[in-house]
Amino acid sequence: MNDSLEDRVRAVEDKLAIFHLIASHPPAADTGTDRYYRDAFAADGEMDLGGGKGARGNATIGALVKTPEHQAAIAGGLCHFAGLPRVEVDGDSAVAISYLQIITPDRQAAPREVPGHGSTTGFRIHRVGANRWELRRGKDGWKVVRRTLRALDGTDDAQALLRTAIAS
Repeated sequence: MNDSLEDRVRAVEDKLAIFHLIASHPPAADTGTDRYYRDAFAADGEMDLGGGKGARGNATIGALVKTPEHQAAIAGGLCHFAGLPRVEVDGDSAVAISYLQIITPDRQAAPREVPGHGSTTGFRIHRVGANRWELRRGKDGWKVVRRTLRALDGTDDAQALLRTAIAS
């Protein structure tokens, strides 16, 4: 390794900043905090959720969490549960690959008792997907320029996205 200490520290700082940016997504989605999306995405950023669903522009992306449908999901106990991203930084660009689960209360299940933790009907995993976050460093720090989400449902879309994480 021929990188200087300064280069190595910058690499660590870059990855920590990107981890923070991505780790802030689930609490923002689950609370309907549109400010996160305006701040985290580039002004011309894109979100591709698959199936023709998505948005362009950080304000438009932020507005998604304010829709009546999303607010109803929050009121019903919506939980975005993310895995730790794998981040590759290349100068002022970066790509992160991560998993995302959508979890909801399972109100139709039989209650179960867990000693010392009470009784609950539990939760169900509604959907599991793979994310590809493409980021760019600018004068305001790291911003998401594109987020692509694909369901892990047996089709090749998510598998192809995940293969890019281990290709290098």
